[in-house]
Parts: sequence; C-alpha cells; structure tokens
Amino acid sequence: MSYSDIMFDVANGVATITLDRPERLNAWTPTMAAEIRDALERSAADDGVRAIVLTGAGRGFCAGADMTALTDISAQGKSERAPFTPFDPAARADFHHAMTYLPSVPKPIIAAVNGAAAGLGLAMLLFCDLRFSSDRAVYVSSFSRRGLIAEHGTSWMLTRLVGHSRALDLMLSSRRVDAAEAHRIGLVDRVFPADTLLAETMAYAREIADLVSPRSTRVIKRQLWDALFEDLGSSMAEADRQMAASLQTDDFREGVAHFIEKRAPRFKGH
Repeated sequence: MSYSDIMFDVANGVATITLDRPERLNAWTPTMAAEIRDALERSAADDGVRAIVLTGAGRGFCAGADMTALTDISAQGKSERAPFTPFDPAARADFHHAMTYLPSVPKPIIAAVNGAAAGLGLAMLLFCDLRFSSDRAVYVSSFSRRGLIAEHGTSWMLTRLVGHSRALDLMLSSRRVDAAEAHRIGLVDRVFPADTLLAETMAYAREIADLVSPRSTRVIKRQLWDALFEDLGSSMAEADRQMAASLQTDDFREGVAHFIEKRAPRFKGH
C-alpha cells in the first residue's frame, strides 16, 4: 500500500509512522486512519520490528479532524462510519474499536508529540503505550468547543491517566494545556526540548529493540492493558499462567544466558 497522508519507515528494529499533512497540522482524515492501520499491521507482522514510534511532520502532531470533514458532517447532521474490523480478534472486545484498537497491537507504541495534539489527535495519544512530548507541544480536547462529546473512549482513558476531576477540567473547558502541565498531571510521560524529542524517543525505542525480549513486551503489554478491567485475583492467575509459559521459551533461556555470559542479548521473540 502506498501512502498519501503518512510516512512509514523501518530501521534498527523501530517502525516510525509520521502523520504527513504538515500544511494542515496533520489534521485527521479517513485516509490517514486507514494508512495508520495498515502501517501498524505491517509493523505487527514484521519480526524485525520491536517498537513503534508515532509522530507528526512539521509543527503539529495532529490538530484533530480535518475541518472540511466536520463541515460536511455538520451539514448532514450525521457521520457515516463503516463497521470497524478488530485488529486482533483474540483481544478483549474493549479493544475492537477505532482508537481503542492500539492496545491490541502486540508491540509498544510510543508517541513522540512534536506539536499541537487536539481532538482526535489527543484521543489517539491516550491509547498509545507511552507519550513523550516536545516542550513546545500543547494539548486540547476541543470536543466541547465544537458542540461534541468525549468520543473514542477518551472519557474512560483520560480519567485513568490524570484522574476524574482533571479529566473533567480538560474535557469541559477544552482549554489548552502546555507540555509542563501535561507532564505534571500525568498526561505525558516525559518532556524533551523540541530539537531533541525525536532523537530521545528513538533512543528509547531502540533500547527496547536491542535489549528486551519481544515476547516479553508482547505479553506484558497485553497484561497491563487487560489489568485495567480485572480484579487482583484474575490478574494474579493470568500472571502465574504467563510465567509458567515464559519459563519454557527460548527468550527466557537467552535472557539467562546473555546475563551470565556478559554479552548483548539475541532475543528471537519465542
């Protein structure tokens, strides 16, 4: 598949997906959504990819839905959405929807937020595994100022990241939040100077690619996302089952061997 609204690159075990409509601050389109999905499917299927970085071209990360599309929807009074095909049918049903499918991608997704993230751009960030921010980035939900509501699971996920009252603040007011505040309230995990953001994010992603068992990352990611829906007993039972399975794997044997032999690991993912 050739891409028009994104760029896609794989190097050193890291897939990079770049939203590529810089003249529109990477405003969201149905084409962009389909291309991101395709790039994630390619990344998931490629054993050489160990981590995924999602970022934007130019000054913005994603300014939300393209206003042309919103104007058309406003005129019609409705939005036609095709049925969504689950990324991983074996994942829990909660992850079978637009945006919420990102947790079912079996590799860590790290957002490198280079600029404004608004509306759908913010919604997408919430379901990435980690969020690294430029010190120039700003965050805004936008929905209430467009006469809309907290869509695509943002009410559920934002509450878990920043807490109930802070989520209400951000959603009700649709006010702009700078990078420093976003970090303070837990919306983003790290903040870097704008000119080093991508390099710092890639260094982190390459560390995962080079030093971590891809089988472990796959299982741990699913454990932690599923744990949001589980009680402690269920989470413990699943951990016991996964630990027993891990002890039988080549990656476990390699994890012990490289530590004892004081060399770089050579994990295969099984």
